[in-house]
Amino acid sequence: MADPEGRTLGDEEVAALERVIRSGMLNSVWGTEARALEREMTELYGVRHAIACSSGTAALHLSVVAAAPDPGDEIITTPITDFGTVAPILAQNAVPVFADVEPSDGNLDPAAVAALIGPRTRAIMAVHLFGAPARIDELRALADRHGLALIEDCAQAWLTELPDPSPPTPQNNPGSGPSPSPQDNPGSGPSPSPQDNPGPGPGEAARTGGELRSHARGVGGGRLAGTVGDVGTFSLQQWKHITCGDGGLVITQDDRLAHRMRLFSDKGWDRAAGRSHASLGLNYRMTELQAAVARAQLAKLDGVLAARRRTAVHLLKALEGLPGLRLPRPAGHAWWLFPLVLPDGGAPALAAHLQAAGIPARAGYLGEPLNHAPVWHGPIYGGSRYPLEGYAPASCPEAERLVAETLLVIDWNEHYTDEHVEFVAERIRNRP
Repeated sequence: MADPEGRTLGDEEVAALERVIRSGMLNSVWGTEARALEREMTELYGVRHAIACSSGTAALHLSVVAAAPDPGDEIITTPITDFGTVAPILAQNAVPVFADVEPSDGNLDPAAVAALIGPRTRAIMAVHLFGAPARIDELRALADRHGLALIEDCAQAWLTELPDPSPPTPQNNPGSGPSPSPQDNPGSGPSPSPQDNPGPGPGEAARTGGELRSHARGVGGGRLAGTVGDVGTFSLQQWKHITCGDGGLVITQDDRLAHRMRLFSDKGWDRAAGRSHASLGLNYRMTELQAAVARAQLAKLDGVLAARRRTAVHLLKALEGLPGLRLPRPAGHAWWLFPLVLPDGGAPALAAHLQAAGIPARAGYLGEPLNHAPVWHGPIYGGSRYPLEGYAPASCPEAERLVAETLLVIDWNEHYTDEHVEFVAERIRNRP
């Protein structure tokens, strides 16, 4: 993925960059590329709003801003994810609460999440790890039952497809969802973009399965990851399915949340009101250069997913029936990485065996699950540990075992051939 051969960058991206440079306008406030990218994203995902920003981490920060936690409120998330999922929680003076994961795929276990919901819980942040669909409908039901926001981190899950939900049960009645914060006066934000039409706020049809629920479907007929939560976030970082070096996007059906996130991404600047700052915000604007490359890449996304899915299914068939391996479920998978689980352990040894053959494999994905990261033992801002005084992340045994013993990931990209797949399969079949 660091080499041109592992990317789909080409003449289209070069032409896009030249178009922007020759226009003389590189800033998205006055340019057209970022707004066009947002429109194309709303069309792809069948949502009302998309907001382009400077990175996937910025997109996640906007999603936390949308959830509007008070200082000291809690957001439940997974310990197997990039730190970019967790840093925005701390940036908003909220507390990350780590729930354990499914041993089969590393995604959040809804039962573990349910056990951690308390009076300070404000949101659930689910990650579709490696492109595998998380149990998002169960998490949506939990969020609705307790009046929480649901955030979907789709950094690794472009065009991941979700299974159709089970029929609702009486206890799955929608809850109140995130409440508007004072800065959400609809008249106080930046000039609305064409997709920012007035509509329902949190708790109304846009987030409770009503008429504004996205009807977008993937090529396999499934709903798209990112469209069930209140906010879905996406990354355009170098290693993702498509890239502009760094960049991010957030999507939502909720007009108030879109307004809140757009304000925050532009220093709280209500540009319709002149040089006026309606609320706290940072500069998370995407440049026109990023947006132009992202648009060229977005046009290639279907082909990227089709190629990755084809070779991943080939490898699944080649490994079928091998003892000691738990293979990923292919349904809806976007194959950012190709994960294998060894239920009896031994992932580090297998990773070393594959690496010796030149295969880009590694054990555990992370050096340690995030509930064991050193950050929890030091100050957060200056010398202060607020809001983490007395905080110690809970143990997550399944996540800890995955990272230490049972999880192996193989880098995957759209240029793998059948010969590459057979080579990988042969080395796995002949592991020590």
